[in-house]
Formats: sequence, C-alpha cells, structure tokens
Amino acid sequence: MEASQPERTEQPEATPTSSSRLRIGTAGWSYKDWEGIFYPPGMSRRKIHPLEYLARFFDTTEINTSFYGPLKPELAKLWCRKVSSVNSNFLFTAKLYRAFTHSPIAVMEPTSAATIRPTDEDERLTREGLDAIANQGLLGALLIQFPVSFKNTSLNREYVERLLRQFIEYPRVVEVRHSSWNDPTTLAAFAQANVGFCNIDQPLLGRSLLPTEHVTGAIGYIRLHGRNYEQWFDSDNRNDRYNYLYSGRELAGWKDRIVNVAEKAQATYVITNNHFESKAGVNALELKAMISGRRVKAPETLIQKYPELRRIADPAEDGETSKLF
Repeated sequence: MEASQPERTEQPEATPTSSSRLRIGTAGWSYKDWEGIFYPPGMSRRKIHPLEYLARFFDTTEINTSFYGPLKPELAKLWCRKVSSVNSNFLFTAKLYRAFTHSPIAVMEPTSAATIRPTDEDERLTREGLDAIANQGLLGALLIQFPVSFKNTSLNREYVERLLRQFIEYPRVVEVRHSSWNDPTTLAAFAQANVGFCNIDQPLLGRSLLPTEHVTGAIGYIRLHGRNYEQWFDSDNRNDRYNYLYSGRELAGWKDRIVNVAEKAQATYVITNNHFESKAGVNALELKAMISGRRVKAPETLIQKYPELRRIADPAEDGETSKLF
C-alpha cells in the first residue's frame, strides 16, 4: 500500500530553488558535540528536543539512526510532531536499514548481493518505522545507500532491482559510491523505475564515484560527505572522517550542480554529512544563502564558533526562538 500524502492547499507555482522544491539540511541532528555550537548550551537540561530547534533553520534532515536499525514507530511519530510544531514545510529523508545494503561484516569483506542477508523480520520492522513518518506525509525520500565495495555486476544489478521493487511504495533514491555505476545503463534503469540517483561529494580514492548531477526520477538528491582524504579509511574514530569544512570555493563548485538538479527534479534534497562540530550546519547555511542570494538566519552560538558565517547569516532573534525557552 502506498504511503498516504497529506492534503495540500493550492500554492503559487514553485521556482526550482523555492523551499517547496529545494530543501537543504544536515545528515542527522543528535550529536553531543553540537551542544553549545549549533544548539544553545543547556538545551538538553530544558528538555527541548533538538528537532524543534533545527527545524527553525532547515526544511529537512536525513535520519541516520534508521541505517543502524529499524526506527521505533513511537519515536518516529514524536519526531514528526516536533518538526511540525515549528515548520510546516519540513520533510524527513531516511536511510534504509543497513541489513538491506551492507554485508553484516562489511568492515572485513566486500559487500555484494551474495553477502547481504536481510530477514523478513528486518523488513517488517523497517516498514513500521518508515510508515510512521510516511503516513504523516513527512517522508520525502528513502535513501538506499551502498558502500564503495558494492560494484556494478550483473548479480548486484539484479539485487538492486529486486530491492527497489520491495520498497516501491516509498520515494526511493539510491546512493552508490563505486564509479562503475556511473553509466548510461544504470541511469536508464533508474529513470524507468522513477528512482533517484544520489549525487555525492566524497574523497576521490581509487574508483570512487566522481561528482555528478544526475536526475533519474522525481527526486533529486545530493550528499556532501567532506573531503577528508587522510582519515576516510584509516582513522580509528569514525567522526574523524567527517571533520571537514568546505570552503566557499568548494561549495560554489556545487552550486550550479544543485540548481541544475533542482530545475529537472520535482523535489530536491541537499544533505551535508560533514557533521563534526556542526560543520554540516555551517555549510548547509552557506549553501542556502549562496543559492537563494539572500542572508539566512543562524544559531548565535554557531556564528560565534564560525565567525565567517557573519558574511551571509544573522543570528536568530530572541523572538524567533523564545517559544523554545
């Protein structure tokens, strides 16, 4: 059964970069090192949910916890209530549970269709969590993310096709990181199935996928992972790979790609995944300002940590956050 969509009132025709067609946000929101940087100090003690604060600055966020295990429906419904209370334009995207996309021992063996082993229970629980968001009309996309070891072989292509049919009721986007997938046959197959191709920025190591601007379905999707070449695979601390702040020049290189994608897709999501110390928040706000041509609002604590934001952002006024405090 397809997830129900909320009734929408008629709106003026949206431009490719309007907030109803292009959403920019961060990958995840629950990070300890964001307190006092993106989030005001002591916010957790006041029992204020981070999403209530994040949704005042962004129209989307990508759910990361759904990758590590199926979402609990009660928690997913809570998240929907929190964002809806402050931002009626907000939509989530969610990563598919890794049981469907990664080998159980992916750190030790390459992932392929032969090593991925989801169960019927994995599917049941995954659907329960996704439906809790989709039935509220707040699931913008399901991101199906494969690792760089997942290559374009006949066996893997068959698995992807089967997986896309398995979750056909959700708006689907596929992220592949190996360059072998960047070929006309793959793009044509995604277009025929109305499946989005995830365009990514990542450290270019070996046969990593280069930056692209493909639109193969109703949804355009872009993920910026950072370019921390030295620590992408070698660091013992997984947070080190996301300790990267894009420069203005690097973001400008993505601006045209984002606009081109947004012009072709019905809805586009741009997700910054360089989450260490909320560098993702900084770059997401910079992209918003760069693409809209307007100054943006930012958390005052974030501007204090990254004063370069003063070029494009103003601190949120007290009245804009007073409901939270």
